[in-house]
Amino acid sequence: MARSMESMEDARILADAKRWNACINRLYYACFYMVSALLIHDGMSSSKHTGVRSLFNKNYVKTKHIPKKLARTYNDLFERRQEGDYIDFVTFQELQVMPLIPKADQFIRHISALIKQ
Repeated sequence: MARSMESMEDARILADAKRWNACINRLYYACFYMVSALLIHDGMSSSKHTGVRSLFNKNYVKTKHIPKKLARTYNDLFERRQEGDYIDFVTFQELQVMPLIPKADQFIRHISALIKQ
């Protein structure tokens, strides 16, 4: 959970510096680390990002423990991080990234609350 919070803080620093692709990366990792913590808390894990995403969707979203709208934040960030990190010439802009910061923050707070229950 600490890595998630640190990545969220990094995302804010990168947003202030207008480094949008790097900000997307950190927002994704902030959510990824929190989802990983939730899986571990519940006795699950995966060594791959796609595996973590699959376990999360199967065990929490499809079972309605996590609202689909909230889960969409994590799934969207997964896709955007893939684009930003692996597709040439993808450049995110402020208007694309800034709305994702409060969404990622809300996602992290929700997952953190589940872990603490």
